[in-house]
Amino acid sequence: MLQRIQTVYLLLAAVISAGLIFLFPLWYNSAGESVYAQDELIALGMFMASAAMSLVSIFMFKNRKLQFVLGRLNIILNFFLLGVFVYWSLSLPGEMNISEKGIGMFLPIVSIVFLVLANKAVKRDEDLVKSVDRLR
Repeated sequence: MLQRIQTVYLLLAAVISAGLIFLFPLWYNSAGESVYAQDELIALGMFMASAAMSLVSIFMFKNRKLQFVLGRLNIILNFFLLGVFVYWSLSLPGEMNISEKGIGMFLPIVSIVFLVLANKAVKRDEDLVKSVDRLR
């Protein structure tokens, strides 16, 4: 059933991971130029993997347990991506490569919020189905 609330949350997470990374820069270098996700291959790959996992999870509505597991794996992937951003911004010399952080570095946090909300809705659906099965 594609009309459930977790579908909306997963679709928003996919749009954030695949679409907004091209609009918002990750950071600005010392020359003042914007650095986007497509400029960094690792970040682009992780963002696209997160979007793909969200889209695959949308169509796993018949298997709620697998949908829940995919959501958790996607959350872990976004935390790893966030860790990569923190590592890049703290370990590299500040003014040499990353002069000013952009809003693109915080997109994994927004994606994590939507993925957690989707997992809560999937869990609620699973609990509802289990309670109905107990009544039979």
